[in-house]
Amino acid sequence: MLKFKKPTYISLPRKETELPEGLWIKCDGCGEMLYKEDVVHNHYSCYKCGKYFRLSTKRRLRLVADKGSFEEWDKGLENSNPLDYPGYPEKIAYPKDRWKIDEAVTTGKCTIHGEETVIAVCDTRFLMGSMGYVVGEKITRAVEKATEMKLPVIIFTCSGGARMQEGMVSLMQMAKTSAAIKKHSDAGLLYITVLTDPTTGGVTASFAMLGDIILAEPGALIGFAGPRVIEQTIGQKLPEGFQRSEFLLKKGFVDAIVNRTDLKDTLSEIIRMHTPGENRINTYEYYLKKDAAIERIPLRNNEDMTAWEKVQLSRSITRPAALDYVKSIFKDFIEFHGDRYYGDDGAIVGGIATIGGMPVTVIAQQKGKSTK
Repeated sequence: MLKFKKPTYISLPRKETELPEGLWIKCDGCGEMLYKEDVVHNHYSCYKCGKYFRLSTKRRLRLVADKGSFEEWDKGLENSNPLDYPGYPEKIAYPKDRWKIDEAVTTGKCTIHGEETVIAVCDTRFLMGSMGYVVGEKITRAVEKATEMKLPVIIFTCSGGARMQEGMVSLMQMAKTSAAIKKHSDAGLLYITVLTDPTTGGVTASFAMLGDIILAEPGALIGFAGPRVIEQTIGQKLPEGFQRSEFLLKKGFVDAIVNRTDLKDTLSEIIRMHTPGENRINTYEYYLKKDAAIERIPLRNNEDMTAWEKVQLSRSITRPAALDYVKSIFKDFIEFHGDRYYGDDGAIVGGIATIGGMPVTVIAQQKGKSTK
């Protein structure tokens, strides 16, 4: 019987490639590994599928506020444990020590392209951006100061809802923040909310959805209860993209979806249009000059046209529709979509613009150029 000698294998040392910590990050949307530096240059979004990463407070302020203009308010408010909830003080202390953030919201004043505003930024790193007593108090104080200073308010929402460790105390913040915003509105001042991923629970049911203008980032989860909870409750499969910002835009609960690259310009433009200025008071002379400069185009007398020619003219696809006029007249028109009730009617166009330096609201009936 032949015997074969068992081969001997020599183990060579494995050469491992060492990568600096944090060099690569994984996208939750497409699952791809991404080079972190490229993600940063892409405004903290996936350069393969476009999904937005959540931003820290400092990064958010860097994105929208003018450099060196942010002045923080009400820092150092002490949190309590009204229910003597086990482990709650430790949960509060952890994000303060690790990320050096005061609470789940940071409030203050800044300028955006020179336009002064009060701003509040929620941060999910602090107990998922949940709203407790301190969050409600800081937002209320910021809105009240804005009312006194006659400044607009911008709140970037990002929250898991009311903070369960504080029970009824956290739910009271819904009414408190809403009351402050109502007084701000009664004073004729502007309030803008920017909904980011995720905006849910008591925050959605209070200050997040009370904005005069409600903007959202692409793909943000926005709702009261989460989609999984709703599916389990009603026993039905939800529509594709349910509770995402694009879905809410179609349903009329969001005015516009704005990319991060355009957010600073959009916010400053909205504030500028709502800020009184001397150049917007007397525009009569402007209109006289503009009217005199209009070139009059001779039109064919209707009496010389046949009935069929009139029908063809009225139904011509080259005939200007409302949006054609809007784009020709207003160079800074911003369209808003939300009716806060049902949906976005494509036959009605609404938004804000300026003409002759004067801010105006634009409403137009839009006719399409195809059967669809």
